[in-house]
Amino acid sequence: MSIRGFLRGRTAADPAIAVGDPRMEGWETVSVLEDKKTAVAWRDQLRALGIDASCVADHPLDRFGRGDIYLVVPPEQWSQANEIIEGLE
Repeated sequence: MSIRGFLRGRTAADPAIAVGDPRMEGWETVSVLEDKKTAVAWRDQLRALGIDASCVADHPLDRFGRGDIYLVVPPEQWSQANEIIEGLE
């Protein structure tokens, strides 16, 4: 996969944790995490393996970067992402 394909659809302005972002509506949850650092690390692992993963939250995180953070992927990539997550846990 080329770097251009890897970065497709992402801009420098994309936040680490998207709050209420309609672009991820319909995406499937792979895992629910409680802190920003862990969620972003899992997201980055999936992205490195070619999965279009993102972190989303229903509400802004607290001042310590904690809250309910959903690691989500497009529906057609859920099975592959789930296998990767289960293999790494």
